[in-house]
Amino acid sequence: MKKAIFEEAGKMGVVEAPVPVIENEDDVIIKVVRACVCGSDLWAYSAGDAKEAHSENSGHEALGIVEAVGPAINTVKKGDFVIVPFTHGCGHCPACLAGFDGVCQAHSNNFSMGFQAQYLKFAYGDWALVKAPGQPSDYSEGMLKSLLTLSDVMATGYHAAVTARVSEGDKVVVVGDGAVGQCAVIAAKMLGAAQIIIMSRHEDRQQMALEAGATAFVAERGQEGIDKVLELTGGSGADAVLECVGAQAATEQAFGVVRPGGRIGRVGLPHGEKMAPTDTFYRNITLAGGPASVTTYDKKVLLKAVLDGEINPGKVFTHSYKLDQINQAYQDMAARKTIKSYIVFDD
Repeated sequence: MKKAIFEEAGKMGVVEAPVPVIENEDDVIIKVVRACVCGSDLWAYSAGDAKEAHSENSGHEALGIVEAVGPAINTVKKGDFVIVPFTHGCGHCPACLAGFDGVCQAHSNNFSMGFQAQYLKFAYGDWALVKAPGQPSDYSEGMLKSLLTLSDVMATGYHAAVTARVSEGDKVVVVGDGAVGQCAVIAAKMLGAAQIIIMSRHEDRQQMALEAGATAFVAERGQEGIDKVLELTGGSGADAVLECVGAQAATEQAFGVVRPGGRIGRVGLPHGEKMAPTDTFYRNITLAGGPASVTTYDKKVLLKAVLDGEINPGKVFTHSYKLDQINQAYQDMAARKTIKSYIVFDD
């Protein structure tokens, strides 16, 4: 089979590799039909990010068909069409039962990689995989795109809103205008926010956010951006901030625009200095968030919302590529020529 690998900073490659096989009783082998590039993949691609050369690609979002299952798998079978999350919740540990399957306690290696390949092996697969009705051929390409967002970015944007406790009538600020930020706008609207401001400098992303439910955008950064948000919120600041980047500047922006007593839902992969405890203490700010509860949200809310046409998060995929074009897919995201790169696999 063909699979993408990380060659070095600024370079992805495609190599021939053996098709994975069942090794443990709860493994699932999946033939990939659609995959994509995540903003978190770009940390390694753009700077190396301490990633070894010629190593497994960090791609972790896919749609596929189940090819084989281990003897402990009871929830999916060969031929099922599945959404493949980046996490491996078990569904029965205390964390999963509390709705935090992104930090499942049943195993230590809870995160996946290597999904930018023709086949993948999904470990601990009995509960985490999400079955979609029918087969890929039953869906339009637009619907497949929306289903693919349920492997990560839509669930991650929703997690930002849930952990920030967005509720009816809230004033919400979204920091980050990439795919997760766009999905966070959708999530905030789903949860009843009255005002949704996205921090965005890019016209195409501003327009997408407005179409998804944002009420305004702020292009300014630093104190100028904080002042603009305060103006738009009547001087109070945001009840809830959804931080969808992870960079130090984004964290500082989130703290700058949240009101005293407000909440920050942080889902951007953290890159930056540690925060001082006084940042939250002296303003009574609640800071929450982390890896998304993908399977929980998909099964309870998001899959139905997509299938019913209530939300259309697949719009974040603005360009499509074949696997052989994987380096271009990364380059275009890094250069902001596409919001999120969509990888189409041959039948």
